[in-house]
Amino acid sequence: MARRSRHRLLLLLLRYLVVALGYHKAYGFSAPKDHQVVTAIEYQEVILACKYPKKTISSRLEWKKLGRSVSFVYYQQALQGDFKDRAEMIDFSIRIKNVTRTDAGKYRCEVSAPSEQGQNLEEDTVTLEVLVAPAVPTCQVPNSALSGTVVELRCQDKEGNPAPEYTWFKDGVPLSENPKLGSQSANSSYTMNTKSGTLQFNTVSKLDSGEYSCEARNSVGHRRCPGKRMQVDDLNVSGIIAAVVVVALVVSVCGLGVCYAQRKGYFSKETSFQKSSSASKATTMSENTPLKRIRDLDLRTHHWTLHT
Repeated sequence: MARRSRHRLLLLLLRYLVVALGYHKAYGFSAPKDHQVVTAIEYQEVILACKYPKKTISSRLEWKKLGRSVSFVYYQQALQGDFKDRAEMIDFSIRIKNVTRTDAGKYRCEVSAPSEQGQNLEEDTVTLEVLVAPAVPTCQVPNSALSGTVVELRCQDKEGNPAPEYTWFKDGVPLSENPKLGSQSANSSYTMNTKSGTLQFNTVSKLDSGEYSCEARNSVGHRRCPGKRMQVDDLNVSGIIAAVVVVALVVSVCGLGVCYAQRKGYFSKETSFQKSSSASKATTMSENTPLKRIRDLDLRTHHWTLHT
């Protein structure tokens, strides 16, 4: 009984497959072919192949670039957009003469042709990856640093594809990832990250003074930034101590001068002088009031009357 049930199940599955294939052919759809990935170097040529069996007079071809919005590359037997000037058709395939980084993406060719079952549609998808050489990286190197401090140098490139790795140079000689293995940096203490492009000195010393440059490199090419000099100086401890002593002496002398002046009464004399001057000013102002003037005028008139 178990064997018979298995046979019945297999027959049902076979019938389902036959029906599905018949439906598939009736509407003229074909299964998509294997996905292609094509790699090209920027500014070189590349061919996007549409693997269709054969070309006929009645075949209709369309190429589209997929993404957020679908755009036509080949439509109504003509290349579209800027592909007109830098591409050509080879049967169903597109030959791009001067590929750029903006061409990277997913493309799909669609070929429709009449068949016995109706209109047959074939599709093929191609992904184009464009490799780009690094540009001149941006390097950040401090002009000066104090011995014993932490100093970080930075190097970055934003154009390379694939992402480049970085190498730092001191006076034209490449630095090793392990400071102990380098000829010029045996006594140095640093950490170099080839992925992020940072060169960090944990405790920079005068031996680390020199001209530093950085190189960005990937499978397509490499570029290096101009060298920049970093000068490392020791901290002048004696000079700082001398400056502190001088400032302390100046403050002490000023404090002693203020105490001496207070003991001698210079500040109190100045205050009494200010008080006497303000009192005399008040007396002068009171003498010049209108009431005082009227009294003086009455006395003068009375004295003149007696005299006459």
